[in-house]
Amino acid sequence: MGGVLLLGIILVNVLSVIGGVVWRPFPGDFETTQIGVAVAAFAFLPYCQLENANVTADIFTARASERTVGHLRKLAAAIALAFSLILLWCMFQGMMDQRQYGYTTAILSFPVWLAFLPILLSLVLLAIAAVITLLDSDKSTPGGAPP
Repeated sequence: MGGVLLLGIILVNVLSVIGGVVWRPFPGDFETTQIGVAVAAFAFLPYCQLENANVTADIFTARASERTVGHLRKLAAAIALAFSLILLWCMFQGMMDQRQYGYTTAILSFPVWLAFLPILLSLVLLAIAAVITLLDSDKSTPGGAPP
């Protein structure tokens, strides 16, 4: 969904540029881009966690044993779980504040709190993905749980 959203943002920006040259720019393109990119970035997190595609420092683990790498993956999954839960709580509080204040974007008058909903869903999915990778790291660590 993050990729589809980014393609939509690109389309809005292309239409805005072409519209600015030919007729008039798309109103609210900056707001749409700002909110869309934020939502898209969060949408990628659960997939990255499941695919073990997060940024890693392989230079430090290139000569490490398989067991050490397994323990580091388990630690990373636990950190991802904690991160997702803390961020979920903070983003929920932020959404409630935005809703209470009635904050909207300047041009489109889009209620900002609505953008938090897909972000919160992505964080819930990230927490689930972190639990899956945490449990799966036991199976991939030598001496861990049997497959």
